[in-house]
Amino acid sequence: MNKLEIARKKINEIDEQMLRLFEERMKASEMVAEYKKENGLPIFDGTREQEIIAHHLELLKDKKLAMYYLTFFEGVLSSSKDYQKDLLK
Repeated sequence: MNKLEIARKKINEIDEQMLRLFEERMKASEMVAEYKKENGLPIFDGTREQEIIAHHLELLKDKKLAMYYLTFFEGVLSSSKDYQKDLLK
């Protein structure tokens, strides 16, 4: 196996882990949507979102990846909000 094949194998394994974690996260988003519906809360909470982003950027070990992580995580947050909106229709 050459370096490219090894790297791709690792990426595939990581992608599968991320898929499982994404499903878990979306299940948690369902719970959040239920709570927000029961308590008349809006889906978007800008303060909470900024706190999460700031916290994650602090945890990020390789700071040169910050811009790329933001792009990735903003997509996750957007998907979560969209899913909650669909659930509350």
